[in-house]
Amino acid sequence: MHSIDFGLRSRDYALHRHGPPAAFYDRLTRFVDLDGARVLDLATGPGTVAFDLVRRGATVTGVDVAEAQIEAARVRAEELGLGERTAFRVASAERTGAPDGAFDLVTSGQSWHWFDAPAAVAEACRVLRPGGTLAMVAYSYLSRHSDVAGDTEALILRFNPTWPMAGWTGLFPRWVEDVVGGGMTLVEQFSWDYDELYSHEDWRGRIRTCNGVGSGGLPADGVARFDEAHASMLRERYPDPMPVRHRLWAVVARAPGGGDA
Repeated sequence: MHSIDFGLRSRDYALHRHGPPAAFYDRLTRFVDLDGARVLDLATGPGTVAFDLVRRGATVTGVDVAEAQIEAARVRAEELGLGERTAFRVASAERTGAPDGAFDLVTSGQSWHWFDAPAAVAEACRVLRPGGTLAMVAYSYLSRHSDVAGDTEALILRFNPTWPMAGWTGLFPRWVEDVVGGGMTLVEQFSWDYDELYSHEDWRGRIRTCNGVGSGGLPADGVARFDEAHASMLRERYPDPMPVRHRLWAVVARAPGGGDA
């Protein structure tokens, strides 16, 4: 596998890769009022989680190490008419460059497993107001529990036999120890499985962003050949649109202080 670079498929990320379901945000409002919240979104990508938070009343700053992802987020913000309540810049989760105590909520969508966890927790504590909230969420398709996802991963492995992340379970128990070990207070860990409806076009775009395909897994000509084979397989075997089984995994924690931890 080549070096992973999620910025290689930023437009596919922006247009085709779905974010967490609405029920995640509904549950998050038990712990933080999103209306008027100041949010820092780590590894924001093209702003998927950031835009969902803005639609619920938040003002969001998104950071990402990939310049192409940040540019895609800025473009998408203008397309969606959300530019006034978002700001995007290149920075890492471990060194965001944000001021101390500037945020009510720090979020990480489908990204925490890529971070240096102790450094990211320390940075979240620094930029959160006392008692502020950290919410980490993953929303992973389940190839072992979804025929279309299983067939898709089998195809990926035909093109990229050394890809190490097939069969992802969507379980991240280590996150609890990450936050507790970093001095935060665990508020809740929750998880559920759900079906996400994907069109063939969106599923192909979502898979082109996969680190086994278009985000470093295959060269550009290999991505094109894979995508053609993927489109043919979907046409032959699956209706359009089609349900794809996913697992949501989330951890919510509070920073020290504030009197409400």
